[in-house]
Amino acid sequence: MAGLSREEAFMKGMSLALHASDRPDKLAVATNYGERTFAELNARANQLSRLLSANGIGDGDSIAVVSKNRPEFIEVYAAALRSGIRFTPVNFHLNGEEVGYVVDNCEAKAVIYDADLGNGAEALALAPKCELKLAVGGTVEGFEDYESAIASLSADDIDNPIRGSQMLYTSGTTGRPKGVYRKPGAGPLQGRGGAAQQQAGGSMSAAGFDPETDRALCTGPGYHAAPLAFNITLPLAMGVGIVMMDGWDAEETLQLVEQYQITHTHMVATMFHRLLKLPEEVRAKYDVSSLRYLLHGAAPCPVHTKHQIIDWFGPIVFEYYAATEGGGGYFIDSETWLAKPGTVGRAPNPEDTMILDEEGNAVEQGGVGTIYFKAPDSGRFEYFKSPDKTAESYRGDFFTLGDMGFLDDEGWLFLTGRSAETIISGGVNIYPQEVDNEVMKHPSVLDCCTIGVPNDEWGEEVKAVVQLQPGCSASDDLAGELIEFARSRLPGFKTPRSIEFADDLPRLPSGKIQRRLVRAPFWEGRERQI
Repeated sequence: MAGLSREEAFMKGMSLALHASDRPDKLAVATNYGERTFAELNARANQLSRLLSANGIGDGDSIAVVSKNRPEFIEVYAAALRSGIRFTPVNFHLNGEEVGYVVDNCEAKAVIYDADLGNGAEALALAPKCELKLAVGGTVEGFEDYESAIASLSADDIDNPIRGSQMLYTSGTTGRPKGVYRKPGAGPLQGRGGAAQQQAGGSMSAAGFDPETDRALCTGPGYHAAPLAFNITLPLAMGVGIVMMDGWDAEETLQLVEQYQITHTHMVATMFHRLLKLPEEVRAKYDVSSLRYLLHGAAPCPVHTKHQIIDWFGPIVFEYYAATEGGGGYFIDSETWLAKPGTVGRAPNPEDTMILDEEGNAVEQGGVGTIYFKAPDSGRFEYFKSPDKTAESYRGDFFTLGDMGFLDDEGWLFLTGRSAETIISGGVNIYPQEVDNEVMKHPSVLDCCTIGVPNDEWGEEVKAVVQLQPGCSASDDLAGELIEFARSRLPGFKTPRSIEFADDLPRLPSGKIQRRLVRAPFWEGRERQI
């Protein structure tokens, strides 16, 4: 877009066009499924934008992408951002029914589906309002071929671009994923990934992107808020090329850092743990000296693990604490963290965080309670088409994710626990009611309480504590049968890793199981409760 400043290009969703003009042959994205220069990526985004427009899909409409980390994922995102379209990336680890629900719920008029995933026809049968269905990487029954559909369209920059938005989905304690939605016109950060990307903007100066020398490694799936923010949106907006991994592997990470001279990346604590488990000779085999900005978040990191990572890579490790829904804004560098081990940082404005007890009263200084974030004055999130769930999340102008912690006398925030309604395993949220609902379908199960228990590698792993029907006997064989039963009904990451049997489960007078009490014995004596 000749004549546009970087800020103007960004506000119109045309940053790629600016970089395509300035550095057309520079590598924009490299994946196992192909590469694109900035010129190629921008051209194909223009072609897809025209295809969508020709099908009556434009400003204010929604599209979805269900894809692995491949160039087409970025093309769809870029096309939406310049066409006024709301972009929803769908977790491709969900089963077909769950994918179909998200595509239908987000009101997608078009979906781009990765044929490698194999359940496209099943998923989209549940999304009848989806008018345009495109398949990438192969053939999907009932879908048009993506390449053929865009091939004849002009690759020139589109006229009158309108900045689009995005709506990511987060699960809830009752099971169904919910779209984190902000109304159009909420401000310049509207639709750009919630607090994860607001925090990304806050840490931009620390990242110090240089389009001439830098390259970012995307270690996680693009549908996840943090990789989308930190390793896709921001680098590309700054003219920095990205390398996208197709599934994460510790040694491959080091190899890619050396091969592409990676300078920036984002990881979660599980990745740190696996890197540290590599044999010394493997760690020493690769030159990772190009890396100068290693950001982490999305899941708590044990203090000893972070110490070891800083010892290995140097003081280039930065941490954030925020949420897709908004709020947070915590950010901390290595030197500061080493002086305050375990903290996730200090809020820019102390009045934006409250620590409350179970009755909603402020706790004393240093007391542990539930953490509440102040919602922004404008552009507050709501759960798409779920006003009741939205209302439940707020207490006045504040909302909570259920995390627990305390503020020390200098305002540094430390996490100590979390409401038992969320399990974080490898940086991924798992909601136990979903697992309960499936395990309880087994004829031997009277009741079930799914919890997260300690796992040194993943942070937490899924355990189901089961109360059996009268006349049924606990056994290792039955435990294995229940795990396989759950596996046939749930995505792998939600399937219990273990089963424990209980004669009874603690309940409130209302009959509701007290998940916190079931969970507590497994965490007894641990320094951190998440």
